[in-house]
Amino acid sequence: MLNTLRAYGGMTTAPHHLASRTGIRVMEQGGNALEAMVAMAATIAVVYPHMNAIGGDGFWIAHAPGAGPIGIQACGPAARLATREHYAELGFVDAIPGRGGPAALTVAGTIGGWQEALSLSRDWGGKLPLGDLLADAIGYARDGAAICASQSHLTAAKLAELRDVPGFAEAFLADGAAPRESARQRFLPLAATLQRLADAGLDDFYRGDLARAIAADLEAAGSPVRLEDLESYRARRVAPLSLPIAGARLFNMPPPTQGVSSLAILGILDRLGQRDTSGAAFVHGAVEATKQAFLVRNAKVFDPAYMEVDPADLLSDGEIARMAASANRDRAAPWPQPAAPGDTIWMGAVDGAGRAVSFIQSIYWEFGSGVVSPSTGVLWQNRGMSFSLDPKHANCLAPSRLPFHTLNPAMALFEDGRTLTYGTMGGEGQPQTQAAIFARYAWGGMGLQQAVTEPRWLLGRTWGADSTNLKLEARFAPEIVEALRRAGHDVELVEEFSDMMGHAGAIVRHPDGLLEGAADPRSDGCVAAF
Repeated sequence: MLNTLRAYGGMTTAPHHLASRTGIRVMEQGGNALEAMVAMAATIAVVYPHMNAIGGDGFWIAHAPGAGPIGIQACGPAARLATREHYAELGFVDAIPGRGGPAALTVAGTIGGWQEALSLSRDWGGKLPLGDLLADAIGYARDGAAICASQSHLTAAKLAELRDVPGFAEAFLADGAAPRESARQRFLPLAATLQRLADAGLDDFYRGDLARAIAADLEAAGSPVRLEDLESYRARRVAPLSLPIAGARLFNMPPPTQGVSSLAILGILDRLGQRDTSGAAFVHGAVEATKQAFLVRNAKVFDPAYMEVDPADLLSDGEIARMAASANRDRAAPWPQPAAPGDTIWMGAVDGAGRAVSFIQSIYWEFGSGVVSPSTGVLWQNRGMSFSLDPKHANCLAPSRLPFHTLNPAMALFEDGRTLTYGTMGGEGQPQTQAAIFARYAWGGMGLQQAVTEPRWLLGRTWGADSTNLKLEARFAPEIVEALRRAGHDVELVEEFSDMMGHAGAIVRHPDGLLEGAADPRSDGCVAAF
């Protein structure tokens, strides 16, 4: 479907339809976009558990008309016991494992992000009780929701590496096997945990009975995370990075995310004057811009406490000009460079007052570490396995260090008064898909839904893929595919609508209050509005 949905009262978009409906229910009760997003985040953690969980991380960009966008960084650091020596004692010298207790080495920040979002929401007049916001999620965890195709498929595909991870089989398998698509799945311990958060408050996750239960279960599973790591964690507000381009100002998250890459790609394309988005030249230009942005990201972007450069300097006029000059308009530069996978959800919400939220929540790989706390039902992320055990590596593991994140929710404020809230899941693909959607909508004149539905590309590796070549959805015209091959790209054709291209979405608010929304046909989601 290429029809862009429109409304005036409020709008949400999410990769699962139940999360979209939750957000609209909250808005219809008088809640604002931040309250709606907290509710959506809780629901999608229950109904899309292979992609995100309350044991993961989150990032937010929130904007109210007349004010500057505000970022919320809700990513947890490495545990105090997470040292190279600790992993050497466990027998891991070359790399941190991707599954099991040792992979669950960072604090989960997303609940702290909900806390900070609700604090900001009160500045927006938010008054809804936490229990109302978590009600749908509690109901789905207690009474069950239908398992989607991607959860069933990914459970089967990853069964060998997950079935013996502590807590996984009890939470996600049916008689030791992957559950079938459409089966009803309940998470009773998680329902009790969400009810406890509704009753005792979100702080209980870090400094209450829930924290003590989680810490004990993680330690029993072999994780280095301890109660003191949870107790010392708090999400924080940050200033988003921004970049002016012709007709708009772009916003994204600062390090430790790759937000600088997303901004740089569009900055390079803007500098190159790339406005025609219909042919091979656009895809080639975007791919070459991506290479330049990723080279800078890989060399200079990680925990800001360890960076030697101000992130804003990576987006200076001179740096954008240098990267643009280095992008060959005719030939593909050599690739690959190291790639970063990731399993994530992105969601957007805009309320009737024009307040907008761009949000992303993640556990890194599908099902994260696979570790499920048996007493709380909380699935824990494996984001920390992205640290290197090489002491000379720029992203070397250290206690309390923040891991690098591919997560980067996006927003754009146009000079004509429009606000675009957009984003996607998909590891390396996030900046590339953001560039495709923005350019096709803002420069190519496409409707918002068409901009999301159009065939996409992916340079590098993402979830569900091991190769690092240039992947194109098979819907691209043959002449475009051939032109890219002639330019030197190592092209691989994938499914016409491929999950590896991410699950994107977008909402535009016009100056007169009109809302336009798009959801990704590659996902299980939809736009909801009133």
